[in-house]
Amino acid sequence: MVQMTYRDALKQALRDAMTEDDSVVVIGEEVGRYGGAYGVTKGLYEEFGAARMIDTPISEPAIIGAAVGAAMSGLRPVAELMYVDFIGMTMDQLGNQAAKIRYMFGGQIGVPMVLRTQGGTGRSAGAQHSQSLEAYVLHTPGLRLVMPATVSDAYHLLRQSLRQPDPVVFIEHKALYTLKEEVDLSAPPPAWGKAAVRRTGDDLVIVTYSRQVHHALKAAEELSKQGLEATVIDLRCLNPLDFDTVRQHVERVGRVMVVSEGVMTAGVGAELSARIHEECFDFLAEPVIRLCGEDIPISVSVDLEANSVPTSQAVQQVAARLLAERSAA
Repeated sequence: MVQMTYRDALKQALRDAMTEDDSVVVIGEEVGRYGGAYGVTKGLYEEFGAARMIDTPISEPAIIGAAVGAAMSGLRPVAELMYVDFIGMTMDQLGNQAAKIRYMFGGQIGVPMVLRTQGGTGRSAGAQHSQSLEAYVLHTPGLRLVMPATVSDAYHLLRQSLRQPDPVVFIEHKALYTLKEEVDLSAPPPAWGKAAVRRTGDDLVIVTYSRQVHHALKAAEELSKQGLEATVIDLRCLNPLDFDTVRQHVERVGRVMVVSEGVMTAGVGAELSARIHEECFDFLAEPVIRLCGEDIPISVSVDLEANSVPTSQAVQQVAARLLAERSAA
């Protein structure tokens, strides 16, 4: 077991992959000499050199376009976007090319690349650098989507992403980079696309991912002091989605909250809620509750930013209200 931060776990995953496989290269703005906007690639330039730690001009379409071509030509690139907010500029390269190449070429060729980026709130970075745009990716067939919440998953899921035959979008939450936990680097990795049940209870199921896992767990501990026990499911991957695990616990408990930092309208929370209603309707004691980000641009104000997305207190309050309705019934 090694204690490390989320940031260092990502760096170690890249280092191990690059050591084992010469075809792995990193490409992006300031990923080399500077060490990445959030320090994830710091020191790798000195280890692997400019040919494998490739600094690029400030052009997100060029970064992803180059990565797609490199992946089709035999390399395994890791393309870094400083912020997920810039993914819209890459959607031709990512959505029209990377996601569709295997289909368009009849399975003869794939695009084994990883797009690393970060999203979410917590740094007062303003409306153009604080969004949660995972729904953009989830909406595009052909793209895998990974959003690790723990340090261990940051390491193991990035390693697994670098073994996939098709493009993976790997979104790191900017508020998790300094999170520190113990990691077993030699442990068998979790099954690809398998959700993790972080806590088990019989009163409520909370389905979530990324930073909201930590808010949900904190809320669950507070609820426990009131005699209310919640199951917390960390999806880890949104595509592939482990709905079997969600279904199992929804059918067992019958009351569900879906928590997402993304906006309420047409977001990941909406998709999860719809699917739970469709596939688990007969087992639901109450309609599924969504707790999501506000449908507004994120403010640079610390207080306004913090209260525009779910907090542990909000998760606790909404869960308690749902369970109070159970008691009243």
